[in-house]
Amino acid sequence: QVIYRLDLHARPLQLCTMLRRFTILAAVSSSSKSLYVSSFVSASGPRRFGSSLSMKQIDSHLHVWASSDEASSSFPYAGDDQVPPKSIQDEATPEKLLERMEEAKVDGCLIVQPINHKFDHSYVSDAMRRYPDKFKGMLLHDPSLSPDMAVTRLEELVLAGFCGVRFNPYLWPEGKTMSEDGGNGLAVYKRCGELKVPVGVMCFKGLGLHLDDIEALISKSPDTTLILDHIGFCKLGDDETFEKLISLARHPNVVVKVSAMFRNTGEEDSYPYEKIREKRFGPLLAAFGAKRLMVGSDFPFVLETEGSYRGAISVVSEWVEGSDREAIMGGTAERLFGKWE
Repeated sequence: QVIYRLDLHARPLQLCTMLRRFTILAAVSSSSKSLYVSSFVSASGPRRFGSSLSMKQIDSHLHVWASSDEASSSFPYAGDDQVPPKSIQDEATPEKLLERMEEAKVDGCLIVQPINHKFDHSYVSDAMRRYPDKFKGMLLHDPSLSPDMAVTRLEELVLAGFCGVRFNPYLWPEGKTMSEDGGNGLAVYKRCGELKVPVGVMCFKGLGLHLDDIEALISKSPDTTLILDHIGFCKLGDDETFEKLISLARHPNVVVKVSAMFRNTGEEDSYPYEKIREKRFGPLLAAFGAKRLMVGSDFPFVLETEGSYRGAISVVSEWVEGSDREAIMGGTAERLFGKWE
């Protein structure tokens, strides 16, 4: 048992920080019997979760962003270089997403903070507030902050209802790494381990470029759950890198999203992704097990692919059955991020 003493003579800012951390620690402690803490405090109040997995379908990876009208009036994009593609600019609002979810019989989604709004989380926060039974959020880490400020920002957003963190290694200054000793990435990653908040890593240019950095994160904070987006961006034809992904299965805290399969087809495959199933999904299932895999669509980008949103969800559902299907299609996500209720 750890006892935390509150210094009532601390400065106001220090006192607020201590109170905030005490609130988060109390929330974590109250759920200590669960392997993963679902969430802490949100506008709709504490969330409940249990040990049994539901049969809900949960999309573990997608984005929403402001429409052109919303961006002009209330939720601006992060800059002129962050305006979404014209073809889908107005197709990524929460309401548009809910229509697609209904068609695909998806019960809930994890919204990953889009680069289009960068570190302004107000649009995703608003979506979570308006549709708390449908949406949870994964925040985007800001590598420009000091370690202390980065941890404070993490705690603020966790208290606001976010239940995951995204590391985009391409946002770090050149020459800096996510796992650097004394850096803000490692500070946040370790704090996430304490809070039982998973960290997702986007290896957009290939897993091989970041494997050493990822291994270092895992070794320095083995209690933190690390999620690899989009099958680790291991495209068909790059079996050497895929074997490196498979090697990460030896770490029990590594989870893989079976998501954005259209980003991994190379020149070999297309919807309904039979070669992805054979050469990527099958080996992943054998190495990691269903409880460390989860389906994701990469909405709204998936809208421009054959099969669209509904197809991206249904093909994975058809690849598995029984308890494996229950885990991959929703159970793993609910175990990591909490129940969608």
